[in-house]
Amino acid sequence: MDLVSLQLGTEHLWSWLVRLLSKDPEWLNAKMKFFLTEMELSSGDKAQDATQGVILQLRRLHAHGQATWQAFIHCVCMELDVPLDLEVPLLSTWGHGDGFPSQLEAGEESQPTSQLHHGLKRPYQSCGSSPRPKQCKKQQLELARRYLQLLKTSAQRRYGSRIPGPGQPLAFHQAYIPPILQWSRTSAPFNTQEGATLGDPKAEDGTDVSIRDLFNTRADKGPRVTVLLGKAGMGKTTLAHRLCQRWADGQLDRFQALFLFEFRQLNLITHLLTLPQLLFDLYLSPEAGPDSVFQYLEENANGVLLIFDGLDQALHPHSSREREGPEEPSPALALFSGLCRGTLLPGCWVLTTSRPGKLPDCLPTEAATVHMWGFDRPRVEEYMVRFFTDQLCQEAALAELRKSRHLQSMCAVPALCQVTCLCLHRLLPRSCPGQSAALLPTVTQNYVQMVSTLGPRGYPPPESLLDLSEVALRGLETGKVIFSVGDIHPSTMAFGAALSLLTSFCVCTGPGHQGTGYAFAHLNLQEFFAALYLMVSPKVDKNALAGHVTLNSRWVLRTKAKPGLLDHLPSFLAGLASHACRPFLSHVARRDETWVSARQAVVMQALRKLAPRRLTGPKVVAFCHCVGETQEPELASLVAQSLPCHLSFHNFPLTFADLAALTNILGHRNAPIHLDFEGCPLEPHCPEALAGCKQVENLSFKSRKCGDAFAEALSRSLPTMGSLKKLGLAGSKITARGISHLVQALRLCPQLEEVSFQDNQLKDWAVLNIVEVLPCLPRLQKLDLSRNNVSVSTLLCLTKVAVSCPTVKTLQVREAELIFLLSPPAETAAELQGVPDLQGNAGQRKEAESRSLTLRLQQCQLRVHDVQELIAQLQEGPCLDEVDLSGNQLDDEGCRLMAEAASQLHITRILDLSNNQLSLDGVPCVLRAVSTCQTLAELHISVLHKTVVFTFAPEQEQLKEIRKGAALRVSLTCRMPSELPLRPTRIRLTHCGLQAKHLEQLCRALRGSCRLGHLDLSGNALGDEGAAQLAQLLPGLGPLQSLDLSENSLSLDAVFMLTPCFSTLQWLLHLDISSESQHVVLRGDRTGRDQLAGGSLPEFPAGAQFLAFRQPRVPRSLCLRQCQLEPLSLTHLCETLEKCPGPLEVKLSCEVLSDQSLETLLHHLPQLPQLSLLQLSETRLSPKSPLLLADLFSLCPRIQKVDLRSLYHMTLHFRSSKEREGECCGFTGCGLSQEHVEPLCWLLSKCEDLNQLDLSANMLGDDGLRCLLECLPQLPISGSLDLSHNNISLESALGLVKTLPSCPRIREASMNLGSEQSFWIHFSRQEAGKTLRLSQCSFGPEHVPRLATNLNQALHLTALTLTQCCLGLEQLTLLLSLLRWPVGLFSLSISEIQQQLCLQLEFPRQENPEAVALRLAHCDLGTHHNLLVWQLMETCARLRQLSLSQVNLCNTSSLLLQSLLEALSELKTFRLTSSHVSSEGLAHLTSGLSHCHHLEGLDLSNNQFGEEDAEVLMGVLEGMCRLKRLDLSHLPLSSSALAMLTQRLSHMTLLQSLRLSRNGICDVGCYQLFEALRAASCLQELGLSHNQIRDIGAQHLAAVLPGLPELRKIDLSGNGIGPDGGVRLAESLALCKHLEELMLGYNVLGNITALELAQRLPQHLRVLHLPSSGLSQEGALILSQALDGRPYVEEINLAENSLAREVPHFHQGLPLLRQIDLVSCEIDNHAAKPLAASLALCPALEEILLSWNLLGDEAAAELAQVLPQMSRLKRMDLEKNQITACGAWLLVEGLAQGSGIQVIRLWNNPISPDMAQCLQSQEPRLDFAFFDKQPQPLGVVDGPPRDPSN
Repeated sequence: MDLVSLQLGTEHLWSWLVRLLSKDPEWLNAKMKFFLTEMELSSGDKAQDATQGVILQLRRLHAHGQATWQAFIHCVCMELDVPLDLEVPLLSTWGHGDGFPSQLEAGEESQPTSQLHHGLKRPYQSCGSSPRPKQCKKQQLELARRYLQLLKTSAQRRYGSRIPGPGQPLAFHQAYIPPILQWSRTSAPFNTQEGATLGDPKAEDGTDVSIRDLFNTRADKGPRVTVLLGKAGMGKTTLAHRLCQRWADGQLDRFQALFLFEFRQLNLITHLLTLPQLLFDLYLSPEAGPDSVFQYLEENANGVLLIFDGLDQALHPHSSREREGPEEPSPALALFSGLCRGTLLPGCWVLTTSRPGKLPDCLPTEAATVHMWGFDRPRVEEYMVRFFTDQLCQEAALAELRKSRHLQSMCAVPALCQVTCLCLHRLLPRSCPGQSAALLPTVTQNYVQMVSTLGPRGYPPPESLLDLSEVALRGLETGKVIFSVGDIHPSTMAFGAALSLLTSFCVCTGPGHQGTGYAFAHLNLQEFFAALYLMVSPKVDKNALAGHVTLNSRWVLRTKAKPGLLDHLPSFLAGLASHACRPFLSHVARRDETWVSARQAVVMQALRKLAPRRLTGPKVVAFCHCVGETQEPELASLVAQSLPCHLSFHNFPLTFADLAALTNILGHRNAPIHLDFEGCPLEPHCPEALAGCKQVENLSFKSRKCGDAFAEALSRSLPTMGSLKKLGLAGSKITARGISHLVQALRLCPQLEEVSFQDNQLKDWAVLNIVEVLPCLPRLQKLDLSRNNVSVSTLLCLTKVAVSCPTVKTLQVREAELIFLLSPPAETAAELQGVPDLQGNAGQRKEAESRSLTLRLQQCQLRVHDVQELIAQLQEGPCLDEVDLSGNQLDDEGCRLMAEAASQLHITRILDLSNNQLSLDGVPCVLRAVSTCQTLAELHISVLHKTVVFTFAPEQEQLKEIRKGAALRVSLTCRMPSELPLRPTRIRLTHCGLQAKHLEQLCRALRGSCRLGHLDLSGNALGDEGAAQLAQLLPGLGPLQSLDLSENSLSLDAVFMLTPCFSTLQWLLHLDISSESQHVVLRGDRTGRDQLAGGSLPEFPAGAQFLAFRQPRVPRSLCLRQCQLEPLSLTHLCETLEKCPGPLEVKLSCEVLSDQSLETLLHHLPQLPQLSLLQLSETRLSPKSPLLLADLFSLCPRIQKVDLRSLYHMTLHFRSSKEREGECCGFTGCGLSQEHVEPLCWLLSKCEDLNQLDLSANMLGDDGLRCLLECLPQLPISGSLDLSHNNISLESALGLVKTLPSCPRIREASMNLGSEQSFWIHFSRQEAGKTLRLSQCSFGPEHVPRLATNLNQALHLTALTLTQCCLGLEQLTLLLSLLRWPVGLFSLSISEIQQQLCLQLEFPRQENPEAVALRLAHCDLGTHHNLLVWQLMETCARLRQLSLSQVNLCNTSSLLLQSLLEALSELKTFRLTSSHVSSEGLAHLTSGLSHCHHLEGLDLSNNQFGEEDAEVLMGVLEGMCRLKRLDLSHLPLSSSALAMLTQRLSHMTLLQSLRLSRNGICDVGCYQLFEALRAASCLQELGLSHNQIRDIGAQHLAAVLPGLPELRKIDLSGNGIGPDGGVRLAESLALCKHLEELMLGYNVLGNITALELAQRLPQHLRVLHLPSSGLSQEGALILSQALDGRPYVEEINLAENSLAREVPHFHQGLPLLRQIDLVSCEIDNHAAKPLAASLALCPALEEILLSWNLLGDEAAAELAQVLPQMSRLKRMDLEKNQITACGAWLLVEGLAQGSGIQVIRLWNNPISPDMAQCLQSQEPRLDFAFFDKQPQPLGVVDGPPRDPSN
């Protein structure tokens, strides 16, 4: 009897256990390897027979410890067929802790250290602790041989058995299929093709070629490190163990020793180690002589392979300090770093595996990188064939695989492929064909089925599943993947071992310390169980559950050091949230499905919250996996719609499963999407996952890791992607083999619009193969083949394809760039599917002729013979839009050949031969070659800059078509010339090194061109000699339009040589020279022949007036800038100019002009009768220059205007012999003071008729002004005198008043002493009444008597206005008492804004001299004003007009007003506007008005009255039958008030003006109102704007209008009138023969009303307002034709209508038009020319409003041309347009030509603030500010600005 059974007292139970296990020795051996380490298994005595062996094995298990023995007993009961009567005793006796006898523990040493090999040293005997003994070489070799044999024997014993050993992966000995291995581009081996090595799925087991290639890197010297990267489940650990097996079998014979370490085990070692300890103590110890063995390994390191599995799991960072030698103790990761860097065991081979992520810094940069991609479809099928031994099962499994895409996606991961096969093994026999795959739709459900499959009777016990899940989650949260015996309950361990969910292996925690470790079969399995625990455990609340639904990025080479252990946990949580997992979860949780569904809902809600977020690429992939696992179409649709339209993935690995998950989600998307993969390591067959995806519109791959296998997989998917428009495959390693597959696929993708194969290192054959597919892609617009290897011969083949293929529009080649741009024809793609015969029929030839081709072959190393072949190709091809051959090697001969061929090649735009080594000697040859080319527009050659560019113009037939199209756009045609003139040619020979000796040969070459118009010789070295020679040669070149001689080292003498050309060259009109910038240009008329030839014809026929405007007489001009103008030079210049024909303009500028030089210049002016303008700009003059210029009027009688500004700008205008207008003189900002006044006035007194004198912005002061006022009688001024900004004070104002009597010709004087400092005096030719306006003059009490005295002396003063002059009540009362009221007309207006008082008195000249008009504004008529009012009443006893504006009528003031009204029996006009009246005040007002029986005018507009107040006021109208003017605007009229008004109006037969704007009158109440108007037959004005009479009211009014024959003005703006009402009004208004003003704006009248109005416009119409009236281009054109030539029209307003190009077109003009408003009419540059022409025909225009349109620089140029013609124009508004600084400068030039405009508004145009400031400094009349700064008209307005509509 056995000792154990005796001690336990259970002989029967022990004997039965021995007999049971003797029947299944293999199962017992497997469990021994699971629970015990290899060393524990190898120690101990050998058994004599089988039974004795079982007893020995049981003793070892028992001796290992209580936990191990309990777990073993649980495994026996769970996995073996144990009768129930024995299972209970076994579990009760040995299955719990209390049944384990302590005496047996004492009898056995349970510590693993007792079972070490004899050669394994204790920690105190470690190999690195003693000095290395000296041994002979032979003994060392023998010890090493024995150790190496021991290593191989140990490996053979470990991997030789068919039963998995400790540490071996699950199903290690099952069929092994090598995964796909792919080298990175920097570490590909020499003997692999195309940079990628794939495992051969057809190779037999043991002949895996790809494994050998792992150790065939380029690193012959230094570290030989290979990093194997692969996602979880790809088989990295399996491959590591497979390498050990291959080495044990002798297949890796290059390695003498192989060591395998796992970082998850090395993490358990907390002590420092030496390399010998790592190799011997932790792996396998030599039997003897460890030092000798290690020395041998060092000497033969190139035969040593060390494999480190799981680098991403390394926990302990290595020290940055380098270790000095192998005996220095270090952490495990530091030892690994030393091995990789070659500081330890130099020359050895290191292989490490890792998941993708940031790798540790210890890896050298030259380490080889290999990506492990798992299985492709052939490998999956091969795996299944080997997994299923039964033929029927094989066929059934393969059938399921081929029918299910999601099954293929899962099986691409080897770990999942094994799980799938396990599930299919169970499901296939029990399911119908095709149903097994449906039970495995997701990864999570695959694991659920696996757990069910491994269980002997369906689902395993829920307690065991829950316990194992808790272990899994606890491990993941603490970073533990290896568990000890104490970490797992025995029953749980037995459960995991029984279902092969746990694996065991030997764990070394240090030298001499070993134990058994347990881990889940795979990390994903641990994550699955962790997710299961989160879902079913009641200990996890819902918040914690939702908190685990997160997405982790997995960027490569980013901040994350290693992948986490919880990466797949959200995916498993999502999978468990599926409805299909609910029964399983209910079973594990032992809860009903309601509780489970609530937990699932938490996960689903967390996923929904992630849907709208903008996620990075890795998170998008992870999220797609999660959503796919849920199997919820609604969630998938939500996520699909939330994805951005452009989805980018950068720099992280992607597998087939990843793209399959993404494709699955995209299948629920409605909108197209763009996918961009850049820098992503891609599984070679992953494009197959995109097959059938209809949502992808753009697909782009850019990665060096894409090879032929990738291209082949992609070619299988492309034909199935029907919506794909853009395909990009760049930066790959595709060769001709891969291209051939792609080309075949492209033929099946006719919908493609853009294809890119750039940067793929393609050879000639592959490029030509791709180009052949062009005819098969009818919609293709771009083909990019850049950065490939293309030769010159192939390039010429590509040009032939471009010429022959009808859809090719552009071929662009520049160094590495190669792009085809195509223009798909109008036919459908189906009609163009086949390859067309490009030479087949006439229709195709016609299409080839009509198309144009752009050919750019830049920097392609083309030579002369290549050009000859190219010319031959192009001569047979279509028209060429552009040919660019720059950057080649054509030399002079090649350039000549291309120039000669240019006329036959039909080039329409550009031929570029730049940078082709053209020499100066070859320039004349090129010029002669193109002399006969009729289409050449410009030739630019620069030898220095290597530029040769030919620019061509459209041919004659094309010009005719352009002109014909332009003529058809107008309604009236003009005569066109029968033959269009040829466009002049521009020849630019700049920076060619031309000298005077080259000019004769050059001119001979140029004489051959009869169309030479512009010649540019700038940037050469002609010098003065060349200028003189050119002056002789120019007549032989014919009529040029310009000649540019800039930058030719010309001196001032050259000016004197070129100036006589004005006489010898008829075409020369402008000579522009700048010495400093070396600018010398001779020009003809810009608006002459070049405009006509360039297609810039006027769009309308023109009469004589229009032709005179478009073609004004252009004077000749000499512009000499930045020159030194000495007296001698000026004399020579003037003598030269005497012979020039006129009219002549001379514009000079220099830094400083001395008085002597100025006198010399002025002295010669009488000898220049042809001179019309002399200008000195940017030239500093002396302070004496104003006196010299003032004397010029007597020296030169032709002087019309002298303008000197800031002693810096001088302009002299000369009159022609026929002109007799008065002189104008201006000296602004010239520093004039008192001492200059008398001599200046003496000189100016010699003028015959001085019209204007401007002395503003000087320093006259009070004394200078007094002196000037004294001299005024002697000055013959007939117009105006401007003295603004002269530092004057109040004394000057008093002095002005005192001077008025002595100057009888003063008509008006205005002085403002505020910040503006303005002072104007206007004169008349004869004595007239005077008007004096003083503003912001702070008169004190002491000044009032002086002011009154001076005013009383001014007998002819007719009007006095005092604005803001600080006159208080006392001063005002005193002033009124001191003034003597004149007999004649006198108007006194006093306005004090500070005191809110405005007073105006008018004394009529005739009828009643005592009658006055009183206006009070801004008053609070309280008691403190009573004195003033009563005094005014006494003064104005017979008041005829009383005006109150913006006053506050309280009780007191209303009583005062009542008494005043009652006293004014002759009052004719009463106005109360914009005021506030209390209720009591209203009663007083009505009472007072009831006494005014002679009232003819009543204005109660804009007051704050309510409806009840309105009814009270209607009572006032009772009995007012004499009213002629009634204004009740803004008075709210209720129906009752309107009825009362209607009744009162029926008695007002004398009514002439009725204004009822904004009174709330609707279409219902207006009928009676209009009927009442029949009594007012004298009505002249009717204002009903901004009511709502609509069409019905308009029709009622139209019926009344014929009875109002005297109507002159009608305003119906903003009344909601439509086309029906508008037509009726237009018909009736035609009967109003005296109508002058028509305002119908802000009604939707439409074009039909415009047509009716155009046919019936009144004859005397002055004002037409139709803003925002719904007019389009047709309506505007009709109206403009009707208005054209109307003699009385003064205002036109068509703002806010969609006029676009149909702006008002006038041919006859409007002579009295003052204002035109075209704001916000969508007017653009196309309408600018006719608009400017029309405006020029309106000479009286004062204001042009063009803001908020689309006018640009072209429009500005057209407007600038007409500005000088518009002498009366005061304001032009161009706000909010598209005018740039260039256009603004054109306006400045237009203003400089004499326009009298005051301001041009340019706010909110695209002009920078700095440029705006610069432009405004040049021309102050440009206004860029937001607020309008235009000057306000002089005078006082008694009230606020009135609404234009009222």
